[in-house]
Amino acid sequence: MGGRRSVQEGIRVAALQLRSGSDPVSNVDAAIELIRRAAGDGASYIQVPEYFNYLGPVENYSRVAESIPGPTTDRLAALAIELSVTVHIGSMLEPSREPEKFFNTSVLLDTSGHVLATYRKAHLFDIDVAGEVVFKESDAIAAGEKLVVAQCPGFALGMTICFDLRFPEMYRALARHGATVFAIPSAFNAATGRAHWEVLLRARAIENHAFVVAAAQVGTTVEGIATFGHSMIVGPWGDVLAHSNSDREDVLVATLDLDEVARRRSQIDVMNLRRPELYSSLDD
Repeated sequence: MGGRRSVQEGIRVAALQLRSGSDPVSNVDAAIELIRRAAGDGASYIQVPEYFNYLGPVENYSRVAESIPGPTTDRLAALAIELSVTVHIGSMLEPSREPEKFFNTSVLLDTSGHVLATYRKAHLFDIDVAGEVVFKESDAIAAGEKLVVAQCPGFALGMTICFDLRFPEMYRALARHGATVFAIPSAFNAATGRAHWEVLLRARAIENHAFVVAAAQVGTTVEGIATFGHSMIVGPWGDVLAHSNSDREDVLVATLDLDEVARRRSQIDVMNLRRPELYSSLDD
């Protein structure tokens, strides 16, 4: 298990770390086992990583993509009802209207098993770092066109996925529309993760005085997809409440004091000290 540290009062949340591969059945089984562990540790909001039920070759996307609701969300909805928890499916493949393309979709299930919210990944992982990683997610994934702030019991959740992390203007918009917790389920690349993962997570928390919950994939699949792991939960002052150092599946749990968001935002009022009219002056 990774190290844990939590505050004493508030809402208990969990970030689950998975080693998903190309077998959807075993991936979902593994996620369910960890969700049960997190619920047993008192978590009422439980987040699993991006591509939780399939992390494998693109040529199989059409076989594993599902409608939402669908078989996988139905199975986890039943678990949410049984355990009386909010289950956040970090992401799964959803068919799109574009031929040969799919959405990378995050799904929030409430304690009644209903789909509370969905968010389709907006910023796609198209990068070329010579000698380290070359990938173009947009070859198979259609970009989402809408930001989402979902109302969970006790907090407002800004929904994002993985590569979105590099776009701070997105998080500022979510915070300005009420988000007090950012969800960043990820399958962050191992090469870029070593350099950027923790600093970006903490920056998004500090910039907006919001909590960050980031459930991550870890390890290398048999097809060679290498993910960084290091799932984290971060506080509004940038303090790391929980951090996995494991190279295996893991369960991180922390208790969020949501009053801290308002307290920190009142101390450094970045929302009201903004000067949006200035930021467009270079365009003029």
